[in-house]
Amino acid sequence: MRCLLLLMAMIGGSGCFTARYLLQAASGQYELLHVARPLSAVKEDPTVPPRIRALLSKVPAIKRYGQLNGLTPTGNYERYADLHRPAAVWVVQGCKSLSFEPKRWAFPIVGTVPYLGFFNPEAARSFAADLAKEERDLDVTVRTASAYSTLGWFKDPVLSTMIPEGPGAFGELANVILHESVHATIYVKNQSAFDESLASFVADELTWLLVVGRSGLQSEEAKAMIEGDERGARFVKEMHLAYEALDAIYRSARSDAEKRALKEARLAELQQTLGLRRRFNNADLAGSRTYDTGRPAFERLRRACGGLPKFLAAVRSLEEKDFQAPQQSDFDLVIDRLTERTCAE
Repeated sequence: MRCLLLLMAMIGGSGCFTARYLLQAASGQYELLHVARPLSAVKEDPTVPPRIRALLSKVPAIKRYGQLNGLTPTGNYERYADLHRPAAVWVVQGCKSLSFEPKRWAFPIVGTVPYLGFFNPEAARSFAADLAKEERDLDVTVRTASAYSTLGWFKDPVLSTMIPEGPGAFGELANVILHESVHATIYVKNQSAFDESLASFVADELTWLLVVGRSGLQSEEAKAMIEGDERGARFVKEMHLAYEALDAIYRSARSDAEKRALKEARLAELQQTLGLRRRFNNADLAGSRTYDTGRPAFERLRRACGGLPKFLAAVRSLEEKDFQAPQQSDFDLVIDRLTERTCAE
């Protein structure tokens, strides 16, 4: 409640759009926290499917595992919220149509961010449509997210959207909890690509070790995770190739008409290659880069540090001043310098 009151105070001192956006965020967050119940109560509730109860019983162990590997202990994931919807939030992103310059929004305390989250899908789609009309030279997209971190403002509950169907459910639930726990451990203001890519790297590493250690390499859980990782790697590879090809086109001396024609052809190819239901745009490609940048540099730092606990301790020493610019898209040099001064010896 204290955090909600602080958020309302922020709303009172914000501009018109910021006030409206933060108001829907506060309302959605309040509703989510209101329906959340302690895990102990949910696990004893016979109306909750046994599969869900069994998975929720593993959450404390997942948290302890993260803490043993250097993640900060928090009061998160001690409650469960059944949202009765397919996503936790609907995320709106924008990007220039002939360059990979993301649209950014500024907020008190957290700084600038390259996306906005809405608790109502219609509100997200309406905002996206209005944004596309207002800024003609902007590609806009709406995607779903199964979870998010409030960065310590609230005690985040486990959400029903974090638990998928199938044999890979435990691994996916663990990955989300660990990913969001990294955000609660390390957050560099105005560096979204770094924050998200770091969380993805650490969560993927920890989840793999947890699943294999728990069930064995030949288990259905491990096989499901391997298959999911292979699909994810193929997706990331094709998105990266499309990004690099289009970035070269946008930077060329071609006319805007030529660039747009080549862009449409490359995006059509991407749609066919990945079997996408809709054709992606620059906002989708820029968004994918937010979560999958710097992995080789992170791996070099982890090897130099000899494991994730020392790796996380090193990364926690980073500050805004260590980056060359806000919202830096390439931070390999930052990580390599960190390796030299902390773990190289």
